[in-house]
Amino acid sequence: MAMLEVNDLQVYYGVICALKGISFQVEQGQIVSLIGANGAGKTTMMQSIVSLIPKREGTVVFEGKDITKTPSHKIVRLGMTQVPEGRRIFQELTVYENLLMGAYTNKDQQSFKRDLEMIYERFPRLAERKNQIAGTLSGGEQQMLAMGRAIMCHPKLLMLDEPSMGLSPLLVDQVFEIIKDINKDGTTILLVEQNAGKSLAISDQAYVMENGKIVLSGTGAELASSEKVKKAYLGG
Repeated sequence: MAMLEVNDLQVYYGVICALKGISFQVEQGQIVSLIGANGAGKTTMMQSIVSLIPKREGTVVFEGKDITKTPSHKIVRLGMTQVPEGRRIFQELTVYENLLMGAYTNKDQQSFKRDLEMIYERFPRLAERKNQIAGTLSGGEQQMLAMGRAIMCHPKLLMLDEPSMGLSPLLVDQVFEIIKDINKDGTTILLVEQNAGKSLAISDQAYVMENGKIVLSGTGAELASSEKVKKAYLGG
């Protein structure tokens, strides 16, 4: 049984069909990537999975439980967390307060302290800036904060939407190393990315989206060697 199963997902904006029967699955322990150009429907797909936008048809099953109509806040409690496109940190709160918001499902003070130390160890820059207003952080620091905030609730499945967007090449490398480390620690990853080369290089399984449909699938290595993918997404 897959950790996440998405079956025939259809989403409409008015009369426009944004997702046209999307189906894929994520196995426990994997890094799974969805790549595609702007407008392919990647963010719509991520938001529909966690009930941030309504589905017209299809089902979403998480660890054997149908969560198609489950509200977003209850999905978080089940162990699925999303780092949205654009980071969406709380700009006027401090770094520490943002991390505190990420741990809202954890009522144990000692556990919270351990988790906080773990985040500060993984992201030393956040420890240095824990009392700084989040909106004054650099883009890379804000991305680290968004990821740290998501990890604070111990997700079984972490969904990342364009984590490298707007970052320098050096910071992009750092973000992908962090993603690999999070996965090695036992968290399953669903990654939506325009940086196809980086995402395919770390993925166990990958899918290509075009115009609201999945048009190719395979292992990360298989898609990285695909002539169609090379021409469309890897500059080959």
